[in-house]
Amino acid sequence: MYLSFQDIISRVETEISRLRFVNHPESLYAPISYMLSIGGKRIRPSLALVSCNIYSDSIEHSIPPALCVEVFHNFTLMHDDLIDNSDRRRKKPTVHKVWNKNTAILSGDAMLITAYRLISESPSSNLKELLDLFTTTALEICGGQQYDMDFESRTDVTEAEYIEMIRLKTAVLLACALKAGAIIGGASEEEAMHLYELGVYIGLAYQLQDDLLDVYGDPETFGKIVGGDILSNKKTFLLIYALEQASQSQSEEFHRWFGQKTFDPSEKVAAFKRMYDALGVKEAAEAKIKSYYDKAWEHLHMLQAPHGRLAVLEEVTNYLLYRQA
Repeated sequence: MYLSFQDIISRVETEISRLRFVNHPESLYAPISYMLSIGGKRIRPSLALVSCNIYSDSIEHSIPPALCVEVFHNFTLMHDDLIDNSDRRRKKPTVHKVWNKNTAILSGDAMLITAYRLISESPSSNLKELLDLFTTTALEICGGQQYDMDFESRTDVTEAEYIEMIRLKTAVLLACALKAGAIIGGASEEEAMHLYELGVYIGLAYQLQDDLLDVYGDPETFGKIVGGDILSNKKTFLLIYALEQASQSQSEEFHRWFGQKTFDPSEKVAAFKRMYDALGVKEAAEAKIKSYYDKAWEHLHMLQAPHGRLAVLEEVTNYLLYRQA
């Protein structure tokens, strides 16, 4: 049976709701249930089911790796929130605020182990390939997170370095989800690799869109504080591009803000936004996003599946391109 995107999202939500973390001690497992219950777009597990459905009428065997990817993704968010000392996630208090930092570390570890347990439930005929794919991806994401932390103390991060960081930290997990589903569905190695590359380019565009929304998004729909990256001096494509294009006086103003420990948040965001507007940062980011989506579409059009089978994947790709949250 060929499923619509809404069918797939509904199936993902149903399967996540069936996950039970009832072992003892409750203080270890309750944060996992909490983290998975506060929502999210569920894009990664949905991509696994979508890619499987391109090649197979049944998506049942792709459920375990799809859940693995979602649990792992939420594990990374739990630890990211702790590293960044974030107060809110999806408009809810973060785990380390509801419980404490040590619980967030240990519950996150339990989520990682749970992710491996879930992927181990995949068909034995694909298990070695899926485990290798997931393990490689997990290590790459750790590398991406370390790069992101390393960049905090630098003001000379290049665009190429930043793109590699987001490829590792964000894009490879989307690529992993698509390839895992394709493997389960019986795709050829060539088809699975096209889906992997498609996922990488979608992921790069997705993160750049996130950077853009952080500055220019609607606070009502974005779900996070607009200007949060600016307030934390986070190295994003927008900031890196602005520093590369800045005049001497603009560069001095950026660095003056970097050095201030106390400031009016709205004043800092307004100052950066004013300089971004003057330097054409928004247009540059939009062009970069478009270039990555064009590359994603190139790989999508190389797939040999009937067009009708690709319709949902096209729908998801368009949704990610034009999202506002």
